[in-house]
Amino acid sequence: MAARGLGPGGRAAAHLAHLNLPGPTPTPAILTAVYAPFFGLSQEPFSIAPDPHFLFMSEQHREALAHLLYGLGGGGGFVLLTGEIGAGKTTVFRCFLEQVPANCRVAYIFNPKLSVAELLQTVCAEFRIPLPAQSDSVKAHVDALNIFLLAGHAAGRQAVLVIDEAQALSPDVLEQLRLLTNLETAERKLLQIVLIGQPELRDMVARPELEQLAQRITARYHLGALSFGETQQYIQHRLAVAGPSAPLPFSAAALARIHALAGGVPRRINLLADRALLGAYAQGQPRAEKRTVEQAAREVFGRTPAALPAGLRAALVPGLLVLVALLGAGLLWALLRPSVQQTDGGAVVAPGGVVMPSAGAPSGVPSARPASGVPAASPSSAIAAATSSSGAPAAADVAAATASPAVLPAPPRAAPPVDPAALMVASHADIATAWRELALRWNVAIGEGDACTAALQARLACFRSAGGGLGLVRQLERPVVLMLRSADGRIKHALLVALDDRQATLQVGAERFELPLPALAGLWRGEFATFWRLPPGWREGEVGASDPAARAWLESGLTAAGFGPGQPLAERVWAFQLAQGLPPDGRAGPLTVMRLNRLAGIDEPRLAGDR
Repeated sequence: MAARGLGPGGRAAAHLAHLNLPGPTPTPAILTAVYAPFFGLSQEPFSIAPDPHFLFMSEQHREALAHLLYGLGGGGGFVLLTGEIGAGKTTVFRCFLEQVPANCRVAYIFNPKLSVAELLQTVCAEFRIPLPAQSDSVKAHVDALNIFLLAGHAAGRQAVLVIDEAQALSPDVLEQLRLLTNLETAERKLLQIVLIGQPELRDMVARPELEQLAQRITARYHLGALSFGETQQYIQHRLAVAGPSAPLPFSAAALARIHALAGGVPRRINLLADRALLGAYAQGQPRAEKRTVEQAAREVFGRTPAALPAGLRAALVPGLLVLVALLGAGLLWALLRPSVQQTDGGAVVAPGGVVMPSAGAPSGVPSARPASGVPAASPSSAIAAATSSSGAPAAADVAAATASPAVLPAPPRAAPPVDPAALMVASHADIATAWRELALRWNVAIGEGDACTAALQARLACFRSAGGGLGLVRQLERPVVLMLRSADGRIKHALLVALDDRQATLQVGAERFELPLPALAGLWRGEFATFWRLPPGWREGEVGASDPAARAWLESGLTAAGFGPGQPLAERVWAFQLAQGLPPDGRAGPLTVMRLNRLAGIDEPRLAGDR
C-alpha cells in the first residue's frame, strides 16, 4: 500500500518495506532495479551515467558534432562548444573522439582551474612531451611544445587540445592559450584548441580584452534544450534500449509535463523520468501520469511545480507570437516554379547545367580555398544508429498509448524576424564557406583545396543548377546552397535547410532566417548547388553507368524501384525519370542517382518540412 503524503521515493520505500527485504533501507539504485521489471524493462532506462548504449543524437547534437569536426579542418585556432548544464556536451565530445582521424593526437584537460605554468605542464604531460631536467619555466614548456608540434607536422600528424569546463579558465590562461595558437609554419597553425563550457564561456570570449582570441574562433556552436518533439523521441529511445517490447509507461500529459519541468535538458529529463517511474511503481500504476511527474519534480528539484515553469513561460512566449504571425501570414504564400529544364545527362535546355567534380572549381563559382584540414570523417555506427532512432515518429505512439485528453505540443522555437536585408548581410560572399557548411550536414569536414575535389574523399560530388527553382529542389529533398542576389547585383550564399508551401528556412552559420516564398523570390533566381553521393564504380567526369560496378548498382536500383529487367537499360532509365518527374533523357546522371538513393533509403541529409 502506498503511504499517503509521501513522494515517489518515500512511497516506494514504504512499499518495499512490506516485502521484508533483508538489510538496510533500499537505495535509489535498488529501487530502480525493482521497478524496471514492473514496466517490462531489462535495465535502468534513465541513468545519468554516460552509457554509450543509450546514445541519443538530436539534430542539435549532430550539428554540434559537425561543427567540431569542421573545426578539425580549420587549420588551427579555436573551436567553441557551449551549452547549459546537462545539455549533452559530453555526449557530443565522446562522439567527436570516436571520429577523430588516426593522424590526430588529442590532449584532454578536464580541470581548467590552473595557472599558466600549471596549464603548460598539463598540456605537455597530456601530449607526453619529454622535458629536460629542471625545465619548469613557461618558456621551456612552450619551446618543448613547439618542437613537438613541428615534428608532428613533418610526420603528417595534427595536435588537438580539448579543454572541458572552459568557463573556469582565467583571463591569463586564455591569453596564454591564444599565444599557443601562434605556433605555426609558413602554411598553417600547428595547434587546434577546442573549448567546451557553459554559456558563461560565450560571454567571456566576447569581452573587449579577449577580442584577439575571439577573432581566432573558426567554429562555434551553442547546444540548446531539446524541443518537445525531441524530448519525446529521447524518452522513447532510452525506453526502447532498456526494453524494446515494453509499452510506453508515460501518458501524453506526463510527457508534456516532463518536458516543461525539465526544460528540455537531457540530464534533468533523466532525473525526473526516473523518479516518476519510481512513483508510478509505488502506486502500482502501469504508467506515470501528470500528477506523479509533478510530485517527482518536488522531490528531485526541491521546488514546487508552480515555481518551475517560469523559465518555460519566457521560452514559450516568443514561440507563440511566431505561431500567431505564421497563421496570419497564410494568404501570403506562393510557389516558385522552375523556369528552365535541364536533362539529367548534362544537356541544358535554357541556361543551366550540371557540374561534375573536376580538378577546378565549377564554372562561375569562386575557387573554394578552405583552411587546411584532415581527411573527411565518416559517421560512426553509434551516430548512425542514433540518427535512425531519433528520426522515428513519436507523436503517434504517444497518442496511441494514452486515453488522456490531448496535449498540444510546444510551439516551435522562435526564428529571427523576417528581414531579407539582414539575410543578405549575414550570407557568405564566397561559395567555399557555404560548401563547407553544407558538408557538415553530411558529417564531412572539407579540408584544404577545392571544395568539390575535397568532397570526393567522402564519395560526394558537386551538383549545380543554374535555374532549377524550388520545383527541382523539392524533388531532390536535400539541403542546398542558394545563390542570392542583392539589389546591387552581388551574389551571396546561404543554405536552404527547410521548405514548405509557405516559407523557406535559410541558415548562415548559426543564424536561421524564415522567409515567405514571395520574399525569397525577390532574392533568388533559381540557382542552387548541392552534394550527391557517388555510386560504386562511378568515375569522375562521366555521365551514366559505364563502369560494370556502377551499371550493376543502377540495375539493382531500377529493379527495386519497380523498373526491372525486360527492356534495354536506357529505356528503363527513361521510364524511371518520367515517373519521378525528372527531365527524361535515358541517361543516368546526378538527378537520377539522387532519386534512386532517396528511394533506396540511403542515409543522406533531408530538407525539413517538405515531405
